[in-house]
Amino acid sequence: MSFKGKIVYSIYYRPLSWLKQVRQCGGIVNFILIEKGKKNMAKSAQKLHIKKPSKIDANVYFLTGKKFWPLTAFCMYSLVKVCNNTIRPVFIDDGTLDKELIKKIKTQFPDSIVKTKEQIEVLVNELLPPLKYPHINKKRTIYPHIKKLTDIHVGSTGWKMVLDSDMLFFKHPTQVINWLKNPQQPFFLFDPICSYHYSINLMEQLSGHTIVPNLNVGAVGLKSELINWDKLEQWIGQLEGKEGTSYLLEQALSAMLVAGQPILVADKMEYIVMPDKQEATRPTAILYHYVATSKQWYYKQAWKKV
Repeated sequence: MSFKGKIVYSIYYRPLSWLKQVRQCGGIVNFILIEKGKKNMAKSAQKLHIKKPSKIDANVYFLTGKKFWPLTAFCMYSLVKVCNNTIRPVFIDDGTLDKELIKKIKTQFPDSIVKTKEQIEVLVNELLPPLKYPHINKKRTIYPHIKKLTDIHVGSTGWKMVLDSDMLFFKHPTQVINWLKNPQQPFFLFDPICSYHYSINLMEQLSGHTIVPNLNVGAVGLKSELINWDKLEQWIGQLEGKEGTSYLLEQALSAMLVAGQPILVADKMEYIVMPDKQEATRPTAILYHYVATSKQWYYKQAWKKV
């Protein structure tokens, strides 16, 4: 960026972005409370630590990095608490983990596995070369969410459950544990809003199957070798070419990948996506996924309950 460009950004775009965030938070007072909650949560996340597990029943996967590590740590810690420390995390580097943070991660979660950017790039370059998969590779550079598919599943086999970091467990997640022990079909959360951005008609036309509405990928279980990378490459180009880019692309692609298959959707009363203030303040369900407007309740209230 040129010197002039930096000045314009500093005096115009940065304040504009800040004002937009304030409006989205419902005003300056709530914005300050949320930011204070974020800082306190991040400090507390540094102190989270589990004992080395005596046995490992299953793995769960997280895409994480410097920005998201506090959230990831709290999510995994909450899962360990309700599962007697028998679930091992596999942390997938989003490209921002450094040696110091990796060392910290291994200290906080003994026996965890960390797959670095360098390890992942070798597989991606070999199995998803840019000349053959230009859309996938482009999205990896500008849309980190796609890495929940590419960086976790490429070159691998078997079923894997990927968890988003902005979630907390408060009770033993029986459906999740049963799936991890004996996965037979894809697993999703239930989204109270059908959030694919792309029209169901277009998604069905491209996939050739009926699309199940309201799938949420906060917790998603897929079988690595069943992901058709050629179709994924085509779908990205066709979806964006006809209906534009979207933050929800990865969720739409996941729904298309499982179209026509029997799937398992978690109990929506116990695995809640976008909880309200009451549930965030006094959690009664098993799992909460704090998306959209419910993020404020995570930072102001929910993490403290863990």
